[in-house]
Amino acid sequence: MEIVNKVAQSGLITIDLEDLYVPGERMLFDMKDWLFEELILKEKDFREKLKEHDWTKYEGRFIAITCSVDAVVPTWAFMLVVTHLKPVAKKIAFGNLQNLEEEIFDEAISKLNIAEFLDKKVVIKGCSKIEVPVSAYVNLTAMLRPVVKSIMYGEPCSTVPVFKKKE
Repeated sequence: MEIVNKVAQSGLITIDLEDLYVPGERMLFDMKDWLFEELILKEKDFREKLKEHDWTKYEGRFIAITCSVDAVVPTWAFMLVVTHLKPVAKKIAFGNLQNLEEEIFDEAISKLNIAEFLDKKVVIKGCSKIEVPVSAYVNLTAMLRPVVKSIMYGEPCSTVPVFKKKE
């Protein structure tokens, strides 16, 4: 009796979002550390600190900019920080480390060649060794929906149907 690999014959294309993970150190730049008593931004002191700060420690890293305390931080202050980070950081995002990770994944997803999936049956792999943000699954599904024949979630041998194009 010949053993037939039905999964291999099914024509399923598996997308493992873990493959889109961009390696590199993620860091949080918290504006609270730059405020007077973690409450007030004093413009003159803030600008001086920016000039004196060692920006090289952000070299090639992914940076999330946030303020973790309940303080009024003017928009221009975040903008000033970015002007110092941009020459050294690999990527800068506003928000926490989760927001940063979501942006990194979204950027990687946007670079996929959508034409490769035209009228294909796609399985978006569910289990991974790294934490993939739910937003990555949502955005990938939204991108694939107009072009694929079907979308499933899980493993090729055990999937949950998500979408099937009506014939």
